[in-house]
Amino acid sequence: MNGVEEEVRNTFRSGRTRGVAWRKAQLQGILNLLAEKEDEIFEALKQDLGKHPVESYRDEVGVAKKSAANALRCVEKWMAPQKGRIPLVFFPARGAVVSEPLGVALIFASWNFPISLALDPVIGAISAGNAVVLKPSDLAPKCSSFLANTIPLYLDPEAIKVVEGGKDVAEELLQLKWDKIFFTGSPQVGRVIMSAAAKHLTPVTLELGGKCPAIFDNLSNSSDLQVAAKRIVGAKWGPCNGQACIGIDYVLVETQLASVLIELLQKFIKRFYGENLKTLENLSRIVNKHHFDRVYNLLKDPKVAASVIYGGSVDEENMLIEPTILLNPPLDADIMTEEIFGPLLPIITMNNIEESIQFINSREKPLAIYAFTKNDSLKEKILQETSSGSLTFNDAIVQFICDTLPFGGVGQSGLGRYHGKFSFDTFSHEKAVLHRSFLIELEPRYPPWNNFKMEFVRLAYNYDYVGLVLLLLGLRGLFRTNRSQ
Repeated sequence: MNGVEEEVRNTFRSGRTRGVAWRKAQLQGILNLLAEKEDEIFEALKQDLGKHPVESYRDEVGVAKKSAANALRCVEKWMAPQKGRIPLVFFPARGAVVSEPLGVALIFASWNFPISLALDPVIGAISAGNAVVLKPSDLAPKCSSFLANTIPLYLDPEAIKVVEGGKDVAEELLQLKWDKIFFTGSPQVGRVIMSAAAKHLTPVTLELGGKCPAIFDNLSNSSDLQVAAKRIVGAKWGPCNGQACIGIDYVLVETQLASVLIELLQKFIKRFYGENLKTLENLSRIVNKHHFDRVYNLLKDPKVAASVIYGGSVDEENMLIEPTILLNPPLDADIMTEEIFGPLLPIITMNNIEESIQFINSREKPLAIYAFTKNDSLKEKILQETSSGSLTFNDAIVQFICDTLPFGGVGQSGLGRYHGKFSFDTFSHEKAVLHRSFLIELEPRYPPWNNFKMEFVRLAYNYDYVGLVLLLLGLRGLFRTNRSQ
């Protein structure tokens, strides 16, 4: 691993990755890869996760293609120095903020979206001018192999490398010194990443997860209720059959509305995926036996099993669990204390929908909160009284593909942000540059101290907008000082 890190670091030190031509060539290379290898990507995703080509394009190829095209279009603008406002007390002077690459970035990708969650941060690192080492997830072996074999054909192999392997390889990589570590995965592994990074004071971005709630308010209009329920079903089971960090983990609803919600959820589950385990379509499978057992064990608790009102069947051979709805499972059960990351959806009822705020705040901060409501007062309460990585009203998971908004967590759900310009910023250091002149020298900044200099300093800190006046005062002080000598 030392050889890999050393090679990409030497490439970075050569200055090759800093130029706009190199950055654009790599971004175009990613676009070419996605266009020319689309069928191979679909096949790898089918073998690893059982994804349908439409889902693979929507959640993987399309996401990466949109990100690369946006970066290619905007990278010169992002690279341009930004003029800094300089207070008049510094006159004459000018300032700028210059974005410079951090250096060599280590990127850990996740298995649930093994193409988009690998390429999307790579796009940010490249657009910022960094060299990259990418570690795909070994839990999606076909996609990992595809990236390892294909990326060197389209991107600069001396600056962008793919390293395959399992836990032992990840641990070996973490022993080395990097200029940035970007990790997508669980909070448990995130702690390991952050601990290793601390040894070298390496900055990290941690895209984690958590239990993302949906608040389902009484929308009064039958059509709106149906659209809301459809969006919940699509957001819960659509992306990788619930194996998504931004997927809905549970729904909060008033008791009197619960039966309406459940009926609508069942309606759309049947329409989208089928009515029983043997005829299920358009659903990804659970990634491996370990995760299948983990999700299945959540249902084996007798108290939890008693709360199942729809679904619950499993196909262990094909690692499928049908979409399952639970009504008021025990709040101290694992299904309500751990991130589900699977096709199980608890419905939690309450007397008043505003109680949902206290319910959410009693748990760790989620990566996302979704609220289906037309009540402006409730919207404001949710906005002001809860904390989450993102907040979306009247839809779910779509915020992930909005490049003009940052994506990231807070607290237990993550650290840092990316997407669009925010990805460029994540892999850049914003360097302050100040140019001053020798024309004017303000003597009050130097000893020997006196009352006049004290007043000057007070005014300089408290009333920046009178900087020009202070400048004149400083010159007068200088003049008086010179006369007294």
